[in-house]
Amino acid sequence: MTAPATTIIAPDTVLDPLQGEARTIEDWVTTFHLSLVVLDPFTQQSALIIPTAARVLQNFSGSNCRMAWLVAGTPEQTRQFLGSWADEILTFSDSQRDAIKSLGVAELPAFLHINQGLEVVNLAQGWNPVDWRKVSSDLAKQMQWSNPDIPLPKDPPAFHGTSAIR
Repeated sequence: MTAPATTIIAPDTVLDPLQGEARTIEDWVTTFHLSLVVLDPFTQQSALIIPTAARVLQNFSGSNCRMAWLVAGTPEQTRQFLGSWADEILTFSDSQRDAIKSLGVAELPAFLHINQGLEVVNLAQGWNPVDWRKVSSDLAKQMQWSNPDIPLPKDPPAFHGTSAIR
């Protein structure tokens, strides 16, 4: 399910990277937009989408958008869940799910784009290739960047996600 650009994120929402200092989301979008793949390290649904999500995030590396993981776990759980991806792509941990709540995400996995006005421009929840392709396509247009193919034959079939809030 996709959401219209109606969610405005509180500027004091904190994103805590695995490497570096925690900063507010307002700080993270000062120069670039931000796009996140939000995962729950305790569910098979989030584990299934890691290769697909990594491909999408890597596609936009070099664009005028920060691409990152946001994982609903401690830093240790996040590293264990993502493996080497935690070092290859900017990664935030959110063990209390406060940032996830602030973003308006209800179902994980999720893929979203946040602009410099702290608006959620697009949000796809669960794994629906059509919804993820829309988020990606709109992001590619705004960033004047190439759009990855979604889905590829090796990607999982569509599935509902799990509750983001516990």
